[in-house]
Amino acid sequence: MPAASALASGHHQHWTAVDSGRQPAGIATGRRAMAEPGVHYASYLQLDQLLDLQARESEKAGRPAHDEMLFIIVHQAYELWFKQILFELDAVQGVFAAERVDDRAIGRASRALRRIHEILKLGVHQLDVLETMTPLDFLDFRDLLRPASGFQSAQFRLIEIRLGLRAADRLAYEGRSFEARLESPGRERVEAAGSQPSLFDQLDAWLARTPFIELGGYRFREAYRQAVVAMLEGDIGHLTAHPTLDEVAREKEVAALRQALSRFDALFDETRHAEEAAQGSWRMSWRALQAALFINLYRDEPALQVPFGLLSLLMDLDETMTLWRYRHALMVQRMIGLKTGTGGSSGHDYLARTAERHRVFGDLFTLSTYLIPRSALPPLPEEITRRTGLSYDEEAGA
Repeated sequence: MPAASALASGHHQHWTAVDSGRQPAGIATGRRAMAEPGVHYASYLQLDQLLDLQARESEKAGRPAHDEMLFIIVHQAYELWFKQILFELDAVQGVFAAERVDDRAIGRASRALRRIHEILKLGVHQLDVLETMTPLDFLDFRDLLRPASGFQSAQFRLIEIRLGLRAADRLAYEGRSFEARLESPGRERVEAAGSQPSLFDQLDAWLARTPFIELGGYRFREAYRQAVVAMLEGDIGHLTAHPTLDEVAREKEVAALRQALSRFDALFDETRHAEEAAQGSWRMSWRALQAALFINLYRDEPALQVPFGLLSLLMDLDETMTLWRYRHALMVQRMIGLKTGTGGSSGHDYLARTAERHRVFGDLFTLSTYLIPRSALPPLPEEITRRTGLSYDEEAGA
């Protein structure tokens, strides 16, 4: 009997035996298990379809380029990871969409953000794999890719927008709206995302509701302000007396510190903050900035440890996205030099500028300017320390 017929016969015999409750002779237990219904690796992952999706343009053109396979797989892997990031963002934004955020859900949101960060780190490492392809290898098929470009990744644009990158902060792309270069239905999804609250918006609203910044009263704020002003003025004094700095460098550094003092005043003066925000110095709202600063300063208080971890994760995301963009820019320069990208962009120059401009949580980084040593922190009022602690005392248990 031919092998195929024998296999078919075995399957038929097995199912007949199962139906009748008998075990057919000659059918091994392992073989019977293979025929049993259920979820199997290849079908569950749809491997037949997945592994058939790498169609090389160079092969279609009759001049197959070996490294085009790597190029396709790396970029398909990126898109799969982007899908996972968007899935995690659904969970995070679902938590912060509530008018009153459940404190117990913040831990789940933090775990999702940590996963996103690990995926972004993996995305940076994928560039190491892609760079095993040399510029000459890339030239074997590059001309066949026009006008395709990574810029046309709708999922990556969704990630940027949902994190909080605003249209006004985005670098112009060859004088055209970037949405115009996207295909449907990706374009529609990107346009719809722009009209919804971003994670930045939700975070700002959540921070603005932080109660502790009001409980200490004005005296705490003023005490902290005096400590920071003293620190920055001391730095200015050290710069003024620095023996090795030339006059131009000294004036530049002193001017930067005086500007920092001005921006610090805006943290506790709503009118000043509005003026600074209008000039682009701050993006976060007045109350949210104070809350973020308070959380950073008093991170060791039990009730602030999870919020501090959350803010740190958002900075991690911003930093790793910036690193990915910069590494991408370097790789493009390595591969094509001064040539334009396949999608018509200016290549390395455009990508390098996005690394600095396309940041979302820059205010959290700027707040580090106004941190002071723990030893210089004004003590918190008793009411705040009681409410930020773990209530295991006798009064709480009564």
